[in-house]
Amino acid sequence: MGLLILLTSTLLCSYFHPGTVVDAQRLFTLREITLTIEPSNDVTRGTNVTLRCKASVSSSEPGLRREYTIYKDNNLIYNKTSILEEILYPLGEARVANSGKYRCEINIDNKPQKPSQAMKLTVSGLSKPQLHLNKFEVKEGEEVTATCTAPGETGSFYFYIYEDSNEIKEKQVSSNQAEFKLRFSSVNTRRIHCTYTILIPPDSVKSEESNNVNVSVEELPITIHLDINPENDVYEGDQLNILCKVINSEHSHESVRLLLIQGTQILRSGVTNVSHSMVAQANDPEEFECKLEMGNVVKTATKRISVIELFSVPTLTMSPAEVFQEEDMTLTCKTEHYASERIRKDELIYTLDPPQTRDRKGVFSRKSLSFESIYTCVAEARGIRKRSKTLTVRPKVLVSRPKISVVGRAVLGQPVKILCQSDSGSLPINYTLFKGPSEVRTISIKLRFQQALFEVNITEPEDIKKYICNASNSHRHNHNHSEELNATLIVPPSHAVLMVVPDFREIYEGQHLYLLCRVDGTPPVTFKWYHVGNNLPLYTNTSNEDNSRYEVPSVSKEHSGRYYCEAFNHANKVVRSEQVTITVQMVLWKKALIGGFCLLAVSVLVVVCVLCFRSKRGKRDGAAELSVKPSSPKSDDSLTVTLTHDTEVYNADKVIMDSGAAVSVWTKRPPEEDVAIDEESSMVTKEPDVEYTEVVHPRPVDPARVPLRKGTDTVYSELQNSPHGAADYHDYHGSVEYAELNGEQPEISHYHPEVNNFQDLPMPVD
Repeated sequence: MGLLILLTSTLLCSYFHPGTVVDAQRLFTLREITLTIEPSNDVTRGTNVTLRCKASVSSSEPGLRREYTIYKDNNLIYNKTSILEEILYPLGEARVANSGKYRCEINIDNKPQKPSQAMKLTVSGLSKPQLHLNKFEVKEGEEVTATCTAPGETGSFYFYIYEDSNEIKEKQVSSNQAEFKLRFSSVNTRRIHCTYTILIPPDSVKSEESNNVNVSVEELPITIHLDINPENDVYEGDQLNILCKVINSEHSHESVRLLLIQGTQILRSGVTNVSHSMVAQANDPEEFECKLEMGNVVKTATKRISVIELFSVPTLTMSPAEVFQEEDMTLTCKTEHYASERIRKDELIYTLDPPQTRDRKGVFSRKSLSFESIYTCVAEARGIRKRSKTLTVRPKVLVSRPKISVVGRAVLGQPVKILCQSDSGSLPINYTLFKGPSEVRTISIKLRFQQALFEVNITEPEDIKKYICNASNSHRHNHNHSEELNATLIVPPSHAVLMVVPDFREIYEGQHLYLLCRVDGTPPVTFKWYHVGNNLPLYTNTSNEDNSRYEVPSVSKEHSGRYYCEAFNHANKVVRSEQVTITVQMVLWKKALIGGFCLLAVSVLVVVCVLCFRSKRGKRDGAAELSVKPSSPKSDDSLTVTLTHDTEVYNADKVIMDSGAAVSVWTKRPPEEDVAIDEESSMVTKEPDVEYTEVVHPRPVDPARVPLRKGTDTVYSELQNSPHGAADYHDYHGSVEYAELNGEQPEISHYHPEVNNFQDLPMPVD
């Protein structure tokens, strides 16, 4: 029971604790693994160093086997299996090569565990190198073996050999010693030493210098001889004989090489002697060398000679200094000096290249070409040829006839730019501007992109044709004039005038209207027409003449108003005309038509007024009289009035008064009464189309009864007051009886209590 409990607890612990390994046979867990360096991480060369790797492991049974592995710079250097908790890895007498980073790993039952932390070991101090030579006395070119050793050191090495502090050789090896083969070519005592460097990636450590070893080098019994004949007072053209040879050579001919050198050029080569012949040249190198090569042994002999010039290098010149195309020129080839003790002057012969006739004076005449050409000359005497430097002849192009023009626009009264330019001609070119015979200014053009621009101010229109220019690039050709300046001079616009066609005093509706605008100025001219009150132009036109027009095909009342025009040309000056007032009149037939309508309207109005007047006057007169129709009327005793819709006919025959006299009330009437009646007529409404018959009876009427008759004889009696109200009541104290005859209408009687008889009616007064 106790064992079961123990197993259960062990399983639970392994489940809840990482690093715990559960095995069918045994259980273990790694608590810690450490790596230590003893006695210290930093030690000096020769110190005994120990690496201690310790692993703390808990297991279910003792004797658990562990595999330890130690790495240096990720390289495996030690491996061991043990049941102990720690192992030791000794580094006896540590060297610089042992420096690096170390770490320890452990493997239990083929299960890798967490490694230890890396530790760095630093070992300082290298052993002093040792140099050994197999010979200390040698002859020139003899081989010496040198061995450099780094006692007790390990690692990757670089060894270096020095001769008198100068590095002469190096070698990389993996052991602690290196061997070098040395040869010395010059006679002297040499001091030799060595050093080494150990690589510890990524660094390296260098040792101190080794011991010094002296080597004595003896000269070989070999002599080099160089002979030049002649050696002094050598002139150009002299024959030189040169000999180079070896004396007392004891070595095999196969290992010896003899060279004859002049400057950098090898003239000849051989084994024991070399000879060479040549003509002395002043421009050749003056030093000669005889050189012996035998292995790494080199022996030389040198001599220097001075070669005197027979004549100097010729120079080629041209006259004149400047020449134009197809002009005569002279080329002169000349030497500045010559050796008069050796040659005469007339011995020199000159030749021009391109080939021309040979000449002893060196003067050549010819015409220049139309393009650039190159010339050289050769001076020759006693087999010596010397060539001059190259002479480049660039024939100048004579300036062509210049052209004169205006840049931009020429405006009267403003600065004008005049350009004078030739199509061809070599620079520099002088351009001169003239106004008539007077010189204005000269401009020198030296660069191709420059232009001869003259600025003048033209105040008179005819002055523009007085300008000419001259172009010159030669003192011998100075009369190259242009033509007269032919350019349009823009006269700014002035005196703008606006004219109206037809005459603006007689413009009628429907007419064709033209607004003509004219200015004084240079075309093309842009014209604009304006109607005062509208900021935008009515019409814009550009004309090549000094005038233009704006057309209105059919004018109307809307075209009345004030007009003006503006004009401008390339001078950018705007002028404005005075304003013109246009009044569009009505045509005659419209006036006549309107007059006819007016007359007709007036006539109709007059007729209506007359009709109204007469109608109202009749009504007023009827209101002022009493109409009585007797039982037996007579034709001469009554006044009959007949009214129709359009006209009124009044028959006033007579009025019978109480005195028995017959007097007509309409016979005489003052004019004022007509006015009163007209005023009264304005208050009367339009009557129906009824025919009235009015009979006035002079005899008294019974106010109580008025006899009525039926049919056509029926008489209606009506009593009414004056239409003017109370005032008329006082003026007229009578009564009026109207008898209306109206077919079959019933009889109706009206009676006014205040009317007694017709004798109370007053006469019409003003």
